[in-house]
Amino acid sequence: MTDNTYNHQTQELYWQEQWKRHQVFQCDVTDSDTIYYVLEMFPYPSGRIHMGHVRNYTLGDIVARLKKMQGHTVLHPMGWDAFGLPAENAARLKNSHPRDWTYDNIKTMRAQLQRMGFGYDWTREIASCHPDYYKHEQKMFLDFLANDLLYRKESIVNWDPVEQSVLANEQVIDGRGWRSGAEVQQKKLTQWFMRISRYSQELLDDLASLSAWSPKVIHMQENWIGKGTGARIHFRHPSQPAIDVFTTRPDTLFGASFLAIAPAHPLAEQLARNDAKLAQFIKECLQSSTKEQDQATTDKKGYDTELRYPHPLVDGQELPLYVANFILMEYGTGAIFGCPAHDERDHEFAMRYHLPIRPVIQPPSIEPHHDCWTGDGTLINSHFLNGLSVEEAKQKMINHLTMHKLGASEVTYRLRDWCVSRQRYWGCPIPVVYCDDCGMMPLSPDHLPVLLPDDVDFRQQGNPLSRHERWLTVKCPQCGGTARRESDTLDTFFESSWYFARFVSPRADVAYDEEAFAKAMPVNLYVGGIEHAVLHLLYARFFMRALRDCGYASVNEPFAALLTQGMVCHQSYQRIDGSWVEPKDVRRKDDGWIDREGMTVTPQRIEKMSKSKSNVVDPDDILRSYGADVARLFIVSDSPPTRDFEWREDGVKGTARYLKRLWRIVTEPPAASDTTQDDALQKKHHQTIDAVTKAYEQHHFNRVVALLHSFTNDIENTPHVSPSLRHDAALALVQLFHPIIPHITEEMHRELGGVSLLATSAFPIANEAFLTDDTVTIAVQINGKLRGQVTLATDSDEKSVIAAAKQLDNVAKYLQTGQIRKVIFVPNRLISLIIS
Repeated sequence: MTDNTYNHQTQELYWQEQWKRHQVFQCDVTDSDTIYYVLEMFPYPSGRIHMGHVRNYTLGDIVARLKKMQGHTVLHPMGWDAFGLPAENAARLKNSHPRDWTYDNIKTMRAQLQRMGFGYDWTREIASCHPDYYKHEQKMFLDFLANDLLYRKESIVNWDPVEQSVLANEQVIDGRGWRSGAEVQQKKLTQWFMRISRYSQELLDDLASLSAWSPKVIHMQENWIGKGTGARIHFRHPSQPAIDVFTTRPDTLFGASFLAIAPAHPLAEQLARNDAKLAQFIKECLQSSTKEQDQATTDKKGYDTELRYPHPLVDGQELPLYVANFILMEYGTGAIFGCPAHDERDHEFAMRYHLPIRPVIQPPSIEPHHDCWTGDGTLINSHFLNGLSVEEAKQKMINHLTMHKLGASEVTYRLRDWCVSRQRYWGCPIPVVYCDDCGMMPLSPDHLPVLLPDDVDFRQQGNPLSRHERWLTVKCPQCGGTARRESDTLDTFFESSWYFARFVSPRADVAYDEEAFAKAMPVNLYVGGIEHAVLHLLYARFFMRALRDCGYASVNEPFAALLTQGMVCHQSYQRIDGSWVEPKDVRRKDDGWIDREGMTVTPQRIEKMSKSKSNVVDPDDILRSYGADVARLFIVSDSPPTRDFEWREDGVKGTARYLKRLWRIVTEPPAASDTTQDDALQKKHHQTIDAVTKAYEQHHFNRVVALLHSFTNDIENTPHVSPSLRHDAALALVQLFHPIIPHITEEMHRELGGVSLLATSAFPIANEAFLTDDTVTIAVQINGKLRGQVTLATDSDEKSVIAAAKQLDNVAKYLQTGQIRKVIFVPNRLISLIIS
C-alpha cells in the first residue's frame, strides 16, 4: 500500500475475495487423513445475525484458522436450522410464505457472516427445510419405525396454546413455552415418540468418555437422565386396582400417611367418570406445567377420592388416596406414598390436609419431632428397621418387600421418550398415511421426499396441513384405497440431531457417505450456548446411537470436545416512563444520562442483549464504523469464552486504537542497525510463540490477546535490534494474531514481504533453545514476610541463594540481632529464613 494506511472497508472485502478466489476454506474430506472438524451450532435464519452469533462464530473461526495453519485439513461448514414456527408466524403477519421468508433471511444472514470474514466452506451449505436434506430425514424416520425406535400413542403432552402445538419437556421453561412464553397446558393427544429412554443407561455411562466437555453440561445431562435406584411397592385394595409406587426411599415406608396419584393416572381417570368434582379438579390440574421442577414451587392441592388403601406392612392402618396436582404421570409410576416427616413436598401437603406426620428417622443428636427432616439418621418407629442407618434400612426393606411379594428392587430413569410430533406446517412431513382398512402405513422410500404443499392458508390458527384436503387425501400404498397423510410434522430438533453428519457429504444421494463420515466424525470441536445442554446435545447423542442400531455408519459420541460460550451482555437504559432506550441513543449530560430527545434515562442492569430491553448492538453498525477485525478482537479480549462478555463502546474504541498502533509498529521502517537488544527480543519472540500456542490450544483466547499485546510492547520498546530480527519478530506477531484478526494481518503480512496468503501459511513454532531463562528472580522472606528479591542463575542451589539473600540490606539488619534457625527453600521461587 503506497500510502502506508489501512482502510478496513476496502481491505477486508479485498482479502475476503482473495480467500474465496483461492478456495482457501474448501475441504476435500476424502483426500486427507488429518481432518479437523470445527462446527458452531447452526443458526435459525430469523432475519439478521446478532452479537451472540458474532461471538459464537468468531470462537469457532479462530480454532478453524489455527488448525489450518498447523497443517490440518479443516472442515468448517455452515448451514441453517430452517424449519420452525416463527416462519409461520411471520407468514401470517406479512401475508407471505414461510419458505420465502426463510430463504430471504438466509440470503441476508449469509452475506453478514461472509462480511465478518468467517472461513466457512460455503460449498457445503445446507438448509434443513430443503427437500434434499429432509428426504433423508424421512428415510431415517422409516428406519426408526421399522426398528421399533418410533411409536405412536395417546399421551398427556405439553400444549402451547399460543403456538397451538406440542412441546417437549425440555422446551418448557418455568411452566411456559420456550418461544411463545405462554403458560403451558397438559393435553391428551396421539403423538409420535422416539424411544430415547431405551438408551438411558448408555447415555449416562458414556458421559464418562466426554473429558473435553464442560463439567456443568455433564452434570446437567446426568440430572436430566436422572437414574434412580429404589423399590417398586404394591399397594393393594380389596375392590380397586392395585397402585404401584416407585420410590428411592423405601426406608421411610413405615412413615407413610397417604397415597397420591397424578391427575393423568388411569385410576384417576376411571374414578372421574363417576365423580364430576374430581373430573373438574383434573381438568384444572391439566392447565398447569408438566415439568417436575415447576411442581416444587406450585401450591400443593389434592382431591380426596375417599378410597382407603391398606398399609402393606402395618395391620389396621389405612392410607387415604388423593389425586394431587404435584404428581406427574411421566415420572416414576405416577403415584407416591407420602411420608410428611421426611419429604418437604409431602410435609406441605400433609399440613394443608391435616394428615398424620410420623417420624421414622432420628436425626443425629436431635430428638424426634414432627418437623420435616430430610437428612441422614437412624431408623425409629419402623419395626424391623429400628436402629439401622438409612442405607442399611433401604436394602433391608427391599429384601423384605421382595420376600413377601409386596414389591421389588427397581432402577428407573427420569428421562422419558421424546415426543417428535408438532402441529404445524413449516416442518418435515412425516412419511406415513392412515387407511381405514390397513391402518397406519409407512410409505416406501421410493416415494420420498414427501413435499409440503405450497398453497396453504395461514388465516386461521393451528396447523394448515390438517385442513388441506387435496394434500391430505392419497392412495393407500397397500390396498390402493383412500388414505390420509399424517398432518403433523417433525420437531425441529429432529433436523438438528444429525445435521453435523450431513455436512461431511452434503450432496450425497444417501444421508451421508460412510467413507467421509469415518474420516470426519466425530466433530473435533463443537461451539455453542450452554442453553442447549439438554435439548440439542442429548438428542444428538441419542440420534447417533439410534442410527447405529439401524445400520447407519455411526459414532456413539458425535462431539469429541465442547466449548460453551457465555452470553454477550450490554448496559441497558430506561426512561422514566418505563420504556427502554438503545445504547447508541444515550449520551452523558452533566452527572446523568439523556436520550436523543433530551429525556432523562437511568442505567439499569448489564444483562444479555435482547430486543425487549433495547440493549442490542447491530453487527452491521460495528462493521461500518470499525470493521470485522475490531469486532472479532474485542469480543475475545476481555474474558474467557465460557464467561459472559460485556460489550462496551469504550472497549471497542480502545481495540480500534490498538489495531492502528499495531499497523504502525509492523509497517514502520526499522531503525538503524544496532544489536544490543537482539538477545532479549529473540528470547521474548520464541517464548511468546510457545505461550500463545498453548493458550490457543486451551481456548484461552483472552490470554492470547494479552500475550500479544505484551509482545507488541516488547517490539516497540526494543528499537536497538538488527532489522532482520525485528522483521522476524513482527512477522511472528502477525502470524500469531492471524486466527483472530485475519484481514489486517493478511495486509501486514504483505507489507512484510509475504507473497502467499497468510491464511495458508504455517503457524510459527518456537525454538526450544530460547524457552529457558538464564536467570530467575527469587523471593526472600524473613519469618514469613517478604523482605526482598534476588536475581540469580536458574537452578542455583540453596547455599548460593542464602548467600545472596544475606547481601540484602533488608535481610542483613535482621541477622544483626538474630540467627537463622530454619530455612525453607523452593528452587527458582522462594527462600524463607526463620530468624530468632
